[in-house]
Amino acid sequence: MNRQVSLDQAETNSSWQVTSVGGEGMLRARMLQMGIVPGAKVKVIRRAPFSDPVEIQVRGYRIALRQEECRYIVVSAASS
Repeated sequence: MNRQVSLDQAETNSSWQVTSVGGEGMLRARMLQMGIVPGAKVKVIRRAPFSDPVEIQVRGYRIALRQEECRYIVVSAASS
C-alpha cells in the first residue's frame, strides 16, 4: 500500500507522484495550470525557514508554493 500525504508533509529531497489536487476556484486552477496535476511527478527541493515557502520541481521547472497551498496537494511515493 502506498503512503499518501499532503505535499506540506512530504520529506525534502524526495520524489512524489501527485494523487489529487484540491482547493477551489482560482487557487486550484493556478496549480493545474502550473502542471501540478494528478499523475505528475514532483520533487521537494527545499523549505525556507519555518517551512514556508516550499520549493518543488515539477515538469522540469522549479516553483515555490506556500505551506497552505501545499496542503491541497495529495501525493504518494513515486514509483521508479
